[in-house]
Amino acid sequence: MTTLPDAKLYIDGKLRDATGGRSYDLISPWTGEPVGKAADATKEDVEEAITAARRAFDETNWSSPENRQTRFELVKKLRELFQENYDRLGDLAVHEAGAARGAVDRAHVAMALDGWDDYLDVFKNVEWEKDYGEKNAFGAMHKRIAVREPVGVVAAITPWNVPLYVNIGKVVAALLAGCTVILKPAPDTPGAGAVFGELAEKAGFPKGVLNVVFGKDPAEAGEMLVQDPRVDLVSFTGSTAVGKHIMEEGGKTLKRVFLELGGKSAKIVLDDAPDFAMECAMTMLVFHAGQGCAVQSRLLVPKSRYEEAKAILKGAYGQFGDNWGDIDNPEHIMGPVISKKQMDRVMSYIELGKEEGATLLHGGNARPDKGGGFFIEPTVFVDVTNDMRIAQEEIFGPVLVVIPFEDDEDAIRIANESNYGLSGGVSSGDFDRAMNVARRVRTGSMSVNGGMCIAGDIPFGGYKASGIGREWGVEGIEEYTEIKMLAWPVGQAA
Repeated sequence: MTTLPDAKLYIDGKLRDATGGRSYDLISPWTGEPVGKAADATKEDVEEAITAARRAFDETNWSSPENRQTRFELVKKLRELFQENYDRLGDLAVHEAGAARGAVDRAHVAMALDGWDDYLDVFKNVEWEKDYGEKNAFGAMHKRIAVREPVGVVAAITPWNVPLYVNIGKVVAALLAGCTVILKPAPDTPGAGAVFGELAEKAGFPKGVLNVVFGKDPAEAGEMLVQDPRVDLVSFTGSTAVGKHIMEEGGKTLKRVFLELGGKSAKIVLDDAPDFAMECAMTMLVFHAGQGCAVQSRLLVPKSRYEEAKAILKGAYGQFGDNWGDIDNPEHIMGPVISKKQMDRVMSYIELGKEEGATLLHGGNARPDKGGGFFIEPTVFVDVTNDMRIAQEEIFGPVLVVIPFEDDEDAIRIANESNYGLSGGVSSGDFDRAMNVARRVRTGSMSVNGGMCIAGDIPFGGYKASGIGREWGVEGIEEYTEIKMLAWPVGQAA
C-alpha cells in the first residue's frame, strides 16, 4: 500500500506543520489502516490564516483591476504544475478518497483539471464593467456604470467525496475574481487541499493570497471561518444539515454564504425511450460507490414497463458482478466508501429500506472479503414509494431506488416531491415531450436524452435544499464578486 506524503498547512506563503507539531493519521478507505499523516491545525493556525488572507486582500494589489492579467497568469501557471503532478493527484484520490483507478481519469482528476481549463477559457467573458447609459434626474443628465469587484476574503470549505474537483471549483474561481482564499478541506482528504499550498508556493503566489488549513476535528476550523467577521464569503459544499448551520452562523456577521448541498436526483425513463434497457441499466449507482451529490439515485420508470425494468436491472447488476473493489484494476470505477462512519450510515439505510417494505433486488451487504476497508456491494431497491425515507433522504452510497409512475404528470410530481433539487435526467423518443418534463422538474440541472448538463464551462447548483448560488462557468467566477454602481453628471470626466 502506498504511503502518502505528509499533508502540511500553507499559511501566509509558508508550508509548515501545525503549531506544537500536532498531527493525525489518515485512514485508507481500502484497508482501514493508516496511509499517511496530516497536520492538525490549532485555533492559532486558523487565526493566522485569516489574518494573512485579510492582509493580502486589504494591503496588496492582488485584487486590483490592473492585476487581473497577473492573477490569470499565476492561476494558469498553477494549473500547469497540477498537470505535472497528475500521477500524484491520482494517488491522493485513490488512497485518501477511496477512488477506484478507473475513476481517476474521470471526475476525480481528469475532469477536475478540465474544469480548471474551462475557468481559464471563460475568464475573458466576465463582464467587469457594464454601461447603464444616461438618465435625467433633478434636471441633469447622469452617466451610470456598474463595476465588478472581488468580494474579499473567501473561506472555501470542501467535502471528501471528489475533493480535487470541488477544491478547484472554489479556489480557482475565487482567485480569478481577485479574492484571497482560505481553503479548508475535509479531515479525510487533506492532501487534496495541501497540494494547492505546495504548488502555489512553487508558482510564486504572493504571501497570504492562498492559505490551506485542516485538522482532525471536522468542525473547529470551519466554525472559526464562518463566524469571523474578517471573512467576507463562505463557499461550502457538503450536507444540507451543515449548510443550514453555516447559513445561520454566517448570518450573524452578514457574510455572503454560497452553498452546494445534497441531492436525491431523479432519472425519469419514459415509456417511449429509444433504448429502454440501456437507459435503465446505465442508472446503476456504482461510480465512486454512489458518493456524489448529483448522482441520479432515484430511477423513475412507467408502471406499464416496471416488471421489464426490474428484469433489466437484475441482469445489469448481475453482469456487473464483482467487477469492483480492486485497487490495482485500472478498469474498476467503484471502490469502498470513505470511512467506517459512512459505511455504517449506508448500511443503516439498507436495513431501513427492508423495514419500510421495499424489495431488495440486488446487493445489500457489506463486503469484508474485499479487504479491511469499507466496502458495500452495489445495491438496488424496487417496489419503492416516494414517501419512503430511502426515497427522500440522501444515502450517499451505492444504493439505487426504483419508483414506478403512471404518466408524465405523475413522474414530474414524484421528481418534485423532494426537499432536494440538484440534478436529474429524462429520456424519451419524443424530444418535445422530454423537454416538457425537463422544464417542469425543479432542479438546477437536467440531462435530456443523455445531454451533458454538468461541465466546467456552465453553471452548476441547486434549487431548494440543494443549495444557494452557482459554481463553474462565468457565473462561478461572478459568485465571488460584488457589483458597485458609479454615477456622475454628464460632462464631467469619467
